[in-house]
Amino acid sequence: MFFYLLDILGTMAFAISGVLTALNKKMDPFGVFVIAFVTAVGGGTLRDVLIGRTPVGWMEDLNYVYVITAGFILAIIFRKKLDKLRTSLFFFDTIGLGVFTLIGLEKGLDVNLHPVICIALGTMTACFGGVTRDILCNQIPVVFRREIYATICILGGCVFFLLKALDVSDGLLYILTSGVIITVRLMAVVFKWSLPSLGKN
Repeated sequence: MFFYLLDILGTMAFAISGVLTALNKKMDPFGVFVIAFVTAVGGGTLRDVLIGRTPVGWMEDLNYVYVITAGFILAIIFRKKLDKLRTSLFFFDTIGLGVFTLIGLEKGLDVNLHPVICIALGTMTACFGGVTRDILCNQIPVVFRREIYATICILGGCVFFLLKALDVSDGLLYILTSGVIITVRLMAVVFKWSLPSLGKN
């Protein structure tokens, strides 16, 4: 139940993140909803297809559709109160990043995959929805820019398996793993940490 609630939280967070991005691009209501939907379930859909889990999760549980719709409506209603859309987008995107990385890791373990592959699945689950969102909004995806993003998911995956080896309880394991991802993401922005660019100066 705890794990399911985390999944719902991540879905809501990424849906709101998608809405805020689409609003910045001045899309119509249908366009905003589409962006919210692909942001929320894009990573999980790719993950489920890769591990052969079909129909994918959101097709078998309409609660995900309801949650995305609720996130869409709430973000639209309260958009004027979100004075700093940029800050709000970052906040919800960061929550989704931490929660969905964790979900991808667990899904990989459920089908007995190697830890390295589980970390890859966690990173895809957390990042691919945002990649799709940014492409549809005609901007370079965050994961491909100098900003630390996917690297944090990989770090979170390493922390997850380290704590698992130490036999940490599941509840604490989930909280610490997602907490590390969210904290490092916040610190990366506050202290302007970034990866070096390989392009020409």
